[in-house]
Amino acid sequence: MLLGGAEDIAVVGEAKDGSEVMDAVAAAEPDIVLMDIRMPTMDGLAATELLRAQDDPPEVIVLTTFEADDYVLRALRAGASGFLLKDTPPSDLVRAVRVIAAGDPMLSPAITRRLIGHVADRAADDRQRNARNQLDSLSQREREVAIAIGLGRSNAEISRELYMSVATVKAHVSRVLEKLALNNRVQIALLAHDAGEV
Repeated sequence: MLLGGAEDIAVVGEAKDGSEVMDAVAAAEPDIVLMDIRMPTMDGLAATELLRAQDDPPEVIVLTTFEADDYVLRALRAGASGFLLKDTPPSDLVRAVRVIAAGDPMLSPAITRRLIGHVADRAADDRQRNARNQLDSLSQREREVAIAIGLGRSNAEISRELYMSVATVKAHVSRVLEKLALNNRVQIALLAHDAGEV
């Protein structure tokens, strides 16, 4: 009813659940499918995956009451062009159909924020993993020196804390810089921080 009221949108078919989607799409040949995630027999994510695997498939907008990350990511990996929550205002739903018909993707603001957060978390995880791998390439003593640098210790302080001469500390710092292809102590400190050691 909502979409049918828009002059430039025609509702050409409906399906009761995911198992009817393929036949309904074959019969009606829509440009866009609004897909609910929660349906009996076959859910909307499975139906989206099947539909988008076809030759020249329609665009899919997934509608759901859930904004769980795994639903969003699975829907987008399956080829959905839009992901909207069911509490999206009616005017925004109509606008989403128009945007996707024009060839652009559409995500509700809440979903966009979640995805940005997910990507940021993954980037942070990758950065931490890479930093830990780099620290793992050091000897135990070199690693201790790198972490001490990350804690802001001077060579003299590291010398006292780790019971080694200042000359030995300097030698370890030089080896850390060389092994990790870093330019200065600040980069060592940042690496120790990224690795979660300080």
